[in-house]
Amino acid sequence: MTPETLAEIHAAAFPNARSWSSKEFATLLDQPGTILSGDSRSFALLRVTLDEAEILTVATAPDHRRKGLASAVLSEAETSAQKSGVSSIFLEVAKNNEAAKALYSKAGYTQVGHRPGYYMPKDGAAIAALVLRKQLQVA
Repeated sequence: MTPETLAEIHAAAFPNARSWSSKEFATLLDQPGTILSGDSRSFALLRVTLDEAEILTVATAPDHRRKGLASAVLSEAETSAQKSGVSSIFLEVAKNNEAAKALYSKAGYTQVGHRPGYYMPKDGAAIAALVLRKQLQVA
């Protein structure tokens, strides 16, 4: 997938947030330890550091939601991370993002922290983030 495609999907998936540019995606993809899974409908982007990974974003194009794609790309990314020796994965999710919270809960993530005012939507008040973690068994 190209950085341009990733930027397009991300912008469509998060219309009320600052979109990530294709240049930002290109920079992330060039960094060691970056894991990308998915296709032009849905993707997950992770960054691995030693035995931990951080989910940077999971995005699904609006016309492809509710088809299990985010779950599939998340699982694929977790498997890749696990093969790299990752034992835990972290992420932040907006407190009001019910669909994402349901996705991560179903995938086995649990809340380990809270960050007040973490997300700044284009129009509106700051939104808290929940910090979630999932333990993996090292492959």
